[in-house]
Amino acid sequence: MGEQLGLLKVTVLQGKRLVIRDFKTSDPYVVVKLGNQTAKTKVINSCLNPVWNEELSFLLREPVGVLSLEVFDKDRFKADDKMGHAHLNLQPIASAARLKQFVKVSSGETVLRKVVPDTENCLARESSISCINGEVVQSVWLRLCAVESGEIELKIKLIDPSVASSR
Repeated sequence: MGEQLGLLKVTVLQGKRLVIRDFKTSDPYVVVKLGNQTAKTKVINSCLNPVWNEELSFLLREPVGVLSLEVFDKDRFKADDKMGHAHLNLQPIASAARLKQFVKVSSGETVLRKVVPDTENCLARESSISCINGEVVQSVWLRLCAVESGEIELKIKLIDPSVASSR
C-alpha cells in the first residue's frame, strides 16, 4: 500500500426519495466501501427518506481510489434487496487537502474547489470542498444508479495523518 493521506470520515447523513422494495416502503441501510475497507449504517425501518447521521471511518492511502456505496432494503426471510449504488472519486478532496497545506488556511471557511456533476461521477448537484477551521470537508448529494429514484447525502472530512495520529 502507498503513503497514508489521512483519516477519511464519511458521515452518511440522509436519503431522499428511495425506492419501495417491500409492500409500501423499505427498510434501508447503506454499505460504504473504500478499497478493501467496508462499513455500514444501521437499518432505518419503514422509511423512504431516512436520516442516518452516522459517521464511518476509513484510512485513505495512495493511490487515491473511489468511495462506493450501495443501498439495501433489509429483509428478514430472504436476501436483502438492492436499492441502488453510487460512487465518488476521492481525488478532488485529496488534491484540495494538498492545496490547503500551501494556502495556509487555518480559521473560518474557505472554498478550495468545486466539483460539478458529469458522466464520471454520481453527483446530483455541484459540490464544494472547503477548509473549515483547518479541516478539509466536502458535502455531496449522490444520485443512486441502477434504480428508478433516490439520492444519498454525505459529508466527507479528510483529516491530516499527523492530526489523526494525535487523536
